[in-house]
Amino acid sequence: MTATTSSSKPKRSLAAKRENRIGWAFMAPFAILFAFVFILPIGWAVYSSFFRQIAEGGGAYGGGKLVNKFVGLQNFQYAITSADFWTGVGHVLVYTVIQVPVMIIAALALAMVVDSFVVKHVTGFRLGYFLPYAIPGVVASIIWVYLYNGQISPIVKGLAAIGINVDFFADNVVLLSMANITTWTFTGYNMLIFLAALQAIPHDLYEAARIDGANGWQIAMKIKLPNVRGAALLAMLLSIVGTIQLFNEPQIMATADPGISKSYTPMMMALNTSQGTLTPSGDGPASAIAIVMALIAGVLAMLYTLAERKVNE
Repeated sequence: MTATTSSSKPKRSLAAKRENRIGWAFMAPFAILFAFVFILPIGWAVYSSFFRQIAEGGGAYGGGKLVNKFVGLQNFQYAITSADFWTGVGHVLVYTVIQVPVMIIAALALAMVVDSFVVKHVTGFRLGYFLPYAIPGVVASIIWVYLYNGQISPIVKGLAAIGINVDFFADNVVLLSMANITTWTFTGYNMLIFLAALQAIPHDLYEAARIDGANGWQIAMKIKLPNVRGAALLAMLLSIVGTIQLFNEPQIMATADPGISKSYTPMMMALNTSQGTLTPSGDGPASAIAIVMALIAGVLAMLYTLAERKVNE
């Protein structure tokens, strides 16, 4: 008995090693692509953030060349002490506070309507709500800039016809205009997250609630909402991280609104810094700005997660 057991162990270990090799072989293509498109760029950004392009050589009449020089934490010091950077962070935070709750509530409401017995032909509604997400963000921003343009927009002209004059590029409105673009684009995406969570709820709970005399509203409030908290946490975290990277909307709207500066958001500031239209320029300061924003996004996501867990305890 002992000899049989000891002789079977090497066979099991060989089989386990073979399964592990097969698993790694299947995962290798993803791991390689992930390293090239995610890990290596992050590593290069961290490396670049410690360097800055500085002119060396030349004489009284100019000349010389730009060389990358190690500057330590000077690029991070520039980002943290820049008034333009923190003004951009303020724009992004206000945008997040306004846009994310509206989008999440709208997505949850749509998901609950689609999941109810009120809506027939669910596939059509689900596809219709999701279609805006299939439109690239730049294209969506261009479409909405056209709709915001007071000279050619049918929306602006229609509102003006009934006596309502709206300037979607006004200083106190432009941030809401950007939030509308993002909400239109991503509400359907978040709706699918909530819809998947709702459809995972056992239908036995609904039947038991109806037997106990619960109506549709009570089922929605007492059964459906508590069971989508995990989906809500995921949607909120993705939305917070996404809005912190606000770029497409202000970058496109800047073509029609000169009031949107090159540093309106930190991501715009990073791009224009890398392209040399803001000083100090170069990949080093731009990388430092991006890394600081990544840290801010991580802190905000962590704070929200801790707050959500504390509320649900």
